[in-house]
Amino acid sequence: MRTIRVETSAATILLTEAPEPKVRDRQTGEIAKDAVSGEALMTIGVVHIEDGESSLIKVTVPESGVAEGLNLGAPVSLPGLVARPWESVFNGQKRHGIAFRAAAVTPAAFPAAAGAAA
Repeated sequence: MRTIRVETSAATILLTEAPEPKVRDRQTGEIAKDAVSGEALMTIGVVHIEDGESSLIKVTVPESGVAEGLNLGAPVSLPGLVARPWESVFNGQKRHGIAFRAAAVTPAAFPAAAGAAA
């Protein structure tokens, strides 16, 4: 399926869940790996705030893209953030959603308040 670039320059993104290994198979505990590089994948939770609305989302990031110095509640940057619609059938029920993936997660600064003096 097609991936859609997500523009985040006007958004505030706050880290809500620390990076954890992405589990591919819950029964075996197998960690998910990138299909091309074979690198282990991590998931993080963030709140995306823009235009007075917020959304909690999970984002998959390669292990090497997880920067040092990440703090819960602090702003982060998600370079290369894309969204990919998905659908599958599980136990006879059709499921669908949007998967988010970024090249990295790095600490960022809170945006300057609108109208604040420089």
